[in-house]
Amino acid sequence: MATLPNPLPTLAADPSGRSLGLELPPGRLIDATDEGPWHEPLLWHAERQASPGSWAALGSSAGRAGLLPVLVDVGGAQGGLAEWELMPGEVSYPGDHDAEEVLAEFWEDYAADELGEDELGEDEDSPGMRRVVEVFGEPATYDETVAPYGPEWPGLSPALPLTAAPDTRAAEVADSLVGDGSWFKEPRLALVPARRSADIPAAVGWSGPMNHEGDTARLCAVLRSWEDRFGIRVVALTFDRLLLSVAAPPTTQAEAEALAAEHFAFCPDNITQGHHETLRAYAAHEVLEQRVWSFWWD
Repeated sequence: MATLPNPLPTLAADPSGRSLGLELPPGRLIDATDEGPWHEPLLWHAERQASPGSWAALGSSAGRAGLLPVLVDVGGAQGGLAEWELMPGEVSYPGDHDAEEVLAEFWEDYAADELGEDELGEDEDSPGMRRVVEVFGEPATYDETVAPYGPEWPGLSPALPLTAAPDTRAAEVADSLVGDGSWFKEPRLALVPARRSADIPAAVGWSGPMNHEGDTARLCAVLRSWEDRFGIRVVALTFDRLLLSVAAPPTTQAEAEALAAEHFAFCPDNITQGHHETLRAYAAHEVLEQRVWSFWWD
C-alpha cells in the first residue's frame, strides 16, 4: 500500500513525541501482524483509558505530524491489538479503487455471496426477480429485503449538506463513545500514519471485514467517498467493528434509504444479521439523522 512517510518510528526514541510537536501520554507502538512483527510500527496507542477530551487534545497536533486519531478497544474478547490479526501485507491502496464500482459489485453479488446460490430462484409472480427462501426463518422475497430497490445497483446517493465540521463532529462522537461506557471495554486513543481518516483501516491492515472483503482498501475507497459526500470520519475500531462519525446525516426517509443501499452493499450483515430485516427499516432506525454509523461483519 502506498503511504506517507511513517513518523511512528521516531516515538521509539522519543516516546513523548516532542520532536514531532506532540505531548503524548505513556503509550505503546504496535507492529504485531498475523504473520509476525511488521517492518515498522502500524500505530501508537495510549496506555491510559481514553476519556472525554482525549481526542481533541491530540487530534489537531497529531494531524500536523502526519498522524490521525482513532479509538481502539484493547479489552475486547479477542484481547489487545497484538491479537487482532492485522494484515498490512494483504492491503492495496484505497486510491486505486473506485467506490461506485466496489459498491456495485457487492450489491450485485449479495444474493449469491451472502445467501447462497441454492437458496435463489425465480419469483413466480415477478419473472426475473430473485427470491430468497428464508430470511430470519420466514419466507421473504429478495426485493422485500432491499426495497425500494431491486437486484440492480441503484447508484450512489447524492452528497448532503454538512451540519457540523467533520473533525468537530468526530471529536464529539469520540467523547460520547468513551463517556457512556457501552461501546468499549477499554478504549484507547490511537494514532495512525494515514493520508486521510478513511484510509485508517487499510493503513493498519485491519482484517475485521475479512469474511466480506479480504482487501480492506476496497472498503476504504467507499469510506473516502463517504468522507467527500457525508463528512464521515473513522472514529473507532474494535477487532471486528467499525464506527464512523457523520457530519452530513440524511434528514428524510428517501435520503436515508438511498444511503442505506450503500450500507447494504458495504456491510450486508448490518441488515441480514442485524436488528432490522429490511433496508427500509434499517434506513429509518440506523441512518436517518444518525451521527454515528456502525458496521460489523460476521
